[in-house]
Amino acid sequence: MHVKFSHFITSEPFINFLYRFIMAYSRTFRLRIENEKEWVEYLKNGGTVLLCTWHQQFFSGIRYFQNYNIYKPSIMISESRDGEIVAGLANRAGWYPVRGSSSRSGRNALKSMIAKLKETRLACHIVDGPKGPFGKVKAGVIRLAHVTDAVIVPFNVSAENAWKFRSWDKFILAKSFSKVSIRFDKMIKFNKVKEEKSFEEQRKQLEKIMLPALNF
Repeated sequence: MHVKFSHFITSEPFINFLYRFIMAYSRTFRLRIENEKEWVEYLKNGGTVLLCTWHQQFFSGIRYFQNYNIYKPSIMISESRDGEIVAGLANRAGWYPVRGSSSRSGRNALKSMIAKLKETRLACHIVDGPKGPFGKVKAGVIRLAHVTDAVIVPFNVSAENAWKFRSWDKFILAKSFSKVSIRFDKMIKFNKVKEEKSFEEQRKQLEKIMLPALNF
């Protein structure tokens, strides 16, 4: 029974239905977009941009991020069963899902992300996914930015009214007809470093910048 259910929720018909439902549900949000112009202009002028956010906040931005599919952006998604669903949704939204994570196939996935980011110059990274720990920026986002010479643009999503789940990431689901804000921070450019200590300082700096937007 469990095998049949797993097969059903990762099937093409179910993911198609889920995608249409999410798009319809997201249309009820009263969206407000902040500070988008700077990094979009940088991208249009030939720069490379790596968007990043926390795992708890990505859902409410799915529909709006369809607007970026003209750039053929990529995003790293875990190889788990849940990841299979998310990858299907991302693909339908015009994003290229790179399968892997820090815990599974991380090295190969990072290589694929590097190749895609160099090619298209836009990607998104979930800094604490897919399993946390909560509030911890993992090293992959810094390494990815170094190798591709990308600027990092953190963004956060907040909702006036939302359900908050008791999951490891304290996942937030905006309620229908809620005011939802997607706010982009300023572009961050980290110089390449060789010393592990300096690399860790950059990781902590990004974490410090992003933590205030995390909903505890």
